[in-house]
Amino acid sequence: MTRITVVGSFAVGLTIRTETMPVFGQTIIGSDFDFGPGGKGSNQAVGVARLGADAALVTCLGQDQLAGVADELYAAEGVGTDYIERSAERATGAGMIILNAEGENFIILDMGANELMDAAFVDRAADRIAQSDIVMSVLEIPVAAAHRAMERGKAAGARTILNPAPATALPETIFAHVDYLTPNESELRILLGLAPDDPTGTRDLAVELRRRGVGTVIVTMGQKGALVLRDDQEMVVATPAVPVVDTTGAGDAFNAGLAAALGEGRPLAEAVAHGTAAGAHACTRLGVIPSLATRAELDALIDI
Repeated sequence: MTRITVVGSFAVGLTIRTETMPVFGQTIIGSDFDFGPGGKGSNQAVGVARLGADAALVTCLGQDQLAGVADELYAAEGVGTDYIERSAERATGAGMIILNAEGENFIILDMGANELMDAAFVDRAADRIAQSDIVMSVLEIPVAAAHRAMERGKAAGARTILNPAPATALPETIFAHVDYLTPNESELRILLGLAPDDPTGTRDLAVELRRRGVGTVIVTMGQKGALVLRDDQEMVVATPAVPVVDTTGAGDAFNAGLAAALGEGRPLAEAVAHGTAAGAHACTRLGVIPSLATRAELDALIDI
């Protein structure tokens, strides 16, 4: 069984749908309220566990009621919790998600206890990382923690995946430790110090990130598929066409599908196809955890 360790975030998400987005000072009526676990690191750990991996999460929770949401989730999903710490210093992370009629969203986050993670925090999970086939991280935690996760994973001989979301400036030293970098198109631009909608071509920007030391750049482009760029391979992997209900969590699902498939020894093109299928599946249901595919669901979508 593939052993995957995710160094990342947990947050409780509060989601509500609305026909139109509110403006400041306006009160509007929404619907379909949902309350449940989230955080990009947590979502990806659950995602790979559902796809059959031995998954563990390295994160920090508060000592509050919201931490119980994490406890229930990981017990139900089989995610390892030996390296989850709890602190009275900060509350458990929380996020507010507003969805419009088209399934688009905006999100406001207070990452709370996640912000207590640093390099020393990651070092306390060194034995788990050393035994991992794949080490994943995200940027909802401090950059120092994500950097150490990539560094320790690479040094241990694991394959490393950094999902740079939400995008922020990164030290140049991190890139040499990243085997697979998985930004979306706006994150790709922010990583390079550009505006999220900068008109520079996506491929040109991916080439620049590879020049900085990343092994493989995989740019997720929604319904346009995923651009894959490495020394010996360049391609765009298609995304299955699905009815879009909620795009929240699609990126996490993509990374889970990619990681699980790489861990199974699948070729890169096939692994990315598993990622795009998992991301597409996530768009078909409301809420993140309910939308993360099981092995059977993912196989059914790939076979269509």
